[in-house]
Amino acid sequence: MSITQWLSRRFRILLKYTLNPLTLRLARAGIGPLSIVRHVGRRSGKQYDTPLLLAPASGGYVAELTYGPNVDWFQNVMAAGRCTIVRGGRQVLVDRIEPMDADAGRQAFPLAARILLRILRRRDYVHMHVVAP
Repeated sequence: MSITQWLSRRFRILLKYTLNPLTLRLARAGIGPLSIVRHVGRRSGKQYDTPLLLAPASGGYVAELTYGPNVDWFQNVMAAGRCTIVRGGRQVLVDRIEPMDADAGRQAFPLAARILLRILRRRDYVHMHVVAP
């Protein structure tokens, strides 16, 4: 493991125990643009809630994978093939996740967010398809 990979992993662990609990409280309270992705651990079987910034899109939502596709929440969702999104007090089931081209993924977000995502060179996006009610 390179020093860059080691530092990146340590930084994500730090965020998991500091920033994520705060953003999770905000998402549960319906404050701000955050949603909750509810998923099951692929090894533990335990239910987890992960706060995320999602953009509404045709048939579901677009998620920008800030730390890439190798993070626990995303690996759990991919292993299970589904998750639940809690947004604005509503729960919806996601039954299909597809990778997206960076340009197409950015287009789902409002203009200010698109500009910021381009500046930050974010490249990993997925379309989370919602099951029709």
